[in-house]
Amino acid sequence: MNLIIMPLRKIAKLLFNRIFYVVFALLVQLGWILLTVWRLVGYSRYISMGLNILSILVVLWIVNKKINPSYKLAWTMLILTIPVFGLLFYLLFGQSRIATAMQERFEEILKQSEDHLRGDEVTREKLKDTDCSIYKQSEYIRKYSGYPAHEHTAMEYFQVGDDMFPVLVHELEQAQHYIFIEYFIINDGVMWRTILEILENKAAQGVDVRLIYDDFGCLTTLPHKYYQLLRSKGIKCEVFNSFRPLLNVIQNNRDHRKLCIIDGHTGFTGGINLADEYINQRERFGHWKDTAVMLKGEAVWNMTAMFLHMWNVVTRSKEPCVFDNYFPHTYHPEPFEGSGFVQPFCDTPLDDEIVGENVYLNIINRAKHYVYICTPYLIIDNEMMTALCLAAKSGVDVRIMTPAVPDKKMVFLLTQSYYEQLLEAGVKIFEYQPGFLHAKSFVCDDEVGVVGTINLDYRSLYLHFEDGVWIYRNSVIWDIKQDFMETLDYCEAIDIEFCRNRNIAVRAMQNVMRLLAPML
Repeated sequence: MNLIIMPLRKIAKLLFNRIFYVVFALLVQLGWILLTVWRLVGYSRYISMGLNILSILVVLWIVNKKINPSYKLAWTMLILTIPVFGLLFYLLFGQSRIATAMQERFEEILKQSEDHLRGDEVTREKLKDTDCSIYKQSEYIRKYSGYPAHEHTAMEYFQVGDDMFPVLVHELEQAQHYIFIEYFIINDGVMWRTILEILENKAAQGVDVRLIYDDFGCLTTLPHKYYQLLRSKGIKCEVFNSFRPLLNVIQNNRDHRKLCIIDGHTGFTGGINLADEYINQRERFGHWKDTAVMLKGEAVWNMTAMFLHMWNVVTRSKEPCVFDNYFPHTYHPEPFEGSGFVQPFCDTPLDDEIVGENVYLNIINRAKHYVYICTPYLIIDNEMMTALCLAAKSGVDVRIMTPAVPDKKMVFLLTQSYYEQLLEAGVKIFEYQPGFLHAKSFVCDDEVGVVGTINLDYRSLYLHFEDGVWIYRNSVIWDIKQDFMETLDYCEAIDIEFCRNRNIAVRAMQNVMRLLAPML
């Protein structure tokens, strides 16, 4: 009897789940569109001929666009192979664009903050005098992301979410003026309940508590219209890009950032979302290895500005933002301590500049001795593949750490499909054996590093809103390197035979997936 009840419960849970209705609605719409097109094509050969000509014109347009060659190849192959339906899929899913209204609001709020994000000329000159090559990396970020480098910022690095969580709780409890939180995933559990209780108490005390969560990221983890509950507790809450059951390319663009800012002088970011698996309170895909950083000092201003930009966009606020109210020294008049240079930055799909990937490429291309990389997904374009291989061939010690236990099996197979070419060039690859590695970090030559939310895959690099912290000669660089070296003890080195001895069916599937990677 129990064996019958359990499947029934699972079916009932599925049927009453929001994601079931969303997927069902999308499939119905897609099926209706495909059926309509199929009937039109069969109705008249002139319609079929016209759609075929349109497909060819779209291919020519794609080939001449200033986009990644991998995108061009994938969509060109699909459209030319199945012209009519390939064209339809491209029009529905192939273009990375955000709603025009949202883009206009972003541009408006960015202009309002320009004067507050010029940075310190003395800091730039000091960085230039220290190392011209490093200065150029920093200047690229400032010019194309809009966020300057800062001094006087202390940092703490966390090897796992288990270490970060109690520190985050402590800092939230110290908040006196405002708390800004922006996360991709929030899920009920020990972590979120603890934080929610603090936020509720702080809001009752008069602290300005604001929260943004991504609707798609929380599609299966939060109830529909959860923001209403949070608002009833005094928390100002907004949802990024509400996920609706409509075929719309805009749904591709998600807010993958993880930011927590407290009183303007303390900030957290990294790969850790607000869910129990990230702090190993819930076992999911084995031991969850993730990283984060806490900033205290002037560089937190960049993170605050990022949040305020997003807040003004999602609230559709017409009032100008008074940025002066949120500077680091507003509620912390004492001078900050800290070594080196720290530059939080963000990347958006609103422009044609792939800041996240270019920051990584700058580090790889300018490396002298080593580059150590942690990433949960390794789905890279030709530019990244060339940079990694060339660095290794030039004698740079390039090491990449990926998970041995996947969260998405198909994506895991796709990640492994890139191993062989990298290994042949001399790149060393290690898989983290205890579980899932979700960390996103670069460290290079004991001097420069990045910790943030940016995966080495097409979605992070081209479609999502992301953030990271570029670090130069801050004491935390050593901690990032030390963590990587210690984690190697829990990894298995991958050799070329692992790739070449794989089942022929698996290799064939990987080859097809590589072609379609930009669409996934």
